[in-house]
Amino acid sequence: MAFRNRKAPTTDEFVVVSQGEKGGKYDPSIPAEAYATGFMEFTDTAPTIYHANHYLSKALEEHGFEYLDEREDWTDRLTKGNKFYTTRGTTTVLAFTKGKHWQPSHGAGIVGTHIDSLTCVVKPISIKEPIDDFELIGVAPYAGALSDLWWDRDLGIGGRMIVREGRGITEKLVRIPHPIARIASLAPHFGKFAQGPFNPETQKVPFIGLAKDGKLPEPTEDEKKSPVVGQHSLRLLRALSRESGVPVRDILSVELHLFDTQPAALGGIDKDFIFAPRVDNKACTYSGVYGFIEAADTVVESDSLSVVVAYDNEEIGSRSRTGAQGNILEAAVDRIFAAEDCCPDDAKKAVFWANSFFLSADVTHATNPNFSDVYMTNHKPKLNKGITVTFAPGGNMITNANTSAFVQEIARRTDNTIQYFQVRNDSPTGGTIGPYLASKTGIRGVDLGIAQLSMHSIRATIGSEDIWLGVKFFKSFFNTWREVDLEFQLGSL
Repeated sequence: MAFRNRKAPTTDEFVVVSQGEKGGKYDPSIPAEAYATGFMEFTDTAPTIYHANHYLSKALEEHGFEYLDEREDWTDRLTKGNKFYTTRGTTTVLAFTKGKHWQPSHGAGIVGTHIDSLTCVVKPISIKEPIDDFELIGVAPYAGALSDLWWDRDLGIGGRMIVREGRGITEKLVRIPHPIARIASLAPHFGKFAQGPFNPETQKVPFIGLAKDGKLPEPTEDEKKSPVVGQHSLRLLRALSRESGVPVRDILSVELHLFDTQPAALGGIDKDFIFAPRVDNKACTYSGVYGFIEAADTVVESDSLSVVVAYDNEEIGSRSRTGAQGNILEAAVDRIFAAEDCCPDDAKKAVFWANSFFLSADVTHATNPNFSDVYMTNHKPKLNKGITVTFAPGGNMITNANTSAFVQEIARRTDNTIQYFQVRNDSPTGGTIGPYLASKTGIRGVDLGIAQLSMHSIRATIGSEDIWLGVKFFKSFFNTWREVDLEFQLGSL
């Protein structure tokens, strides 16, 4: 199968063939290949967080999940179905599958990821005076973007617009797929001037065109009806208008990101790798959502509740209504309780969270062969080997002996391989959403994820089987966690 149109392959239909047996020939009937292709389509066609939210929402709908608007009462809807999803801010997605025999005291199996990636955000007033006939655009770095790794890249632009439509005001997605921006490096021939450090406000400004004789076009009287005219490049607004079909006069506000337009690709002699932008953390989000989707029909017939949530703003600390320090997960749980005629008081919720299990799924570091000595012995995650469980005794991760044993038991029963990673004592470590959820709710959990090279670069590398291995593991978790949890309770662990 060619794996297009956002439809996931069903893993049970395929026989896994190792990369060596393929001899480098692409075979889309293999789930690893199918899911690799699907992930590449995802990151290429959904380059901004808004497009990724839309992509995953459509995928959930196509697999029978019903949309719930946060601004409405869900109670009657929840009593008539089992598969639902909601969104917040056009950035965060949450979906859940409720088993026919589930009770609130059973808790839930939850996978949490983050859907945001490093990017450059167009400033609220991005228009700038031309310099030497170059038309420039003002942008700000989101997380670690605008580093030296962003020099000389073909950058597209996209995001969301708030537009007037008839008598109402709505939101519309837009993207210009071809490169429109570039941040040019200074040739090394200029000596010390090309060596940096460089000022991100004045020396890393993208150009988007040439101003004829240093002059920019003037807006028409009709275009002046838009409040963003004069705030952003008129040529950019006209390009967004052409792509979206919305007249410039009806564009009320924009929230735009720059992104790498170079497509993701299978690489390596035997296509062992995926080279792609936005791997962190769209890789775990894609795998987590599709593992959740694949497990849904089994969960519906069970006594379990499955939840997957892809948060915004992890890269900048998660402190927002759409981030893990927000309450979309906790609010959804309260609404599910209410639909069960179970008052969501503190005592009942405490029992629910104590009986739940959380996978904080974020990419981690694969072993870089050029820097093998900076990794601890026996803590060197490899590509195409399976999910990596991460530890951090300083509190940046939530993994401990009990919870890692829990996940290892799930992996053992379901033919999944687990790797382990912890940084050396002389290296810093990053953070995840895990501690936020654990400290708010008391939930047990593990930090884990797909291993990648070049984290926080504009492009990264994962194994071409890693997306499939992620889907397989997350599906196994949703199908098995409740059974394993009952045994761990009996064993007083």
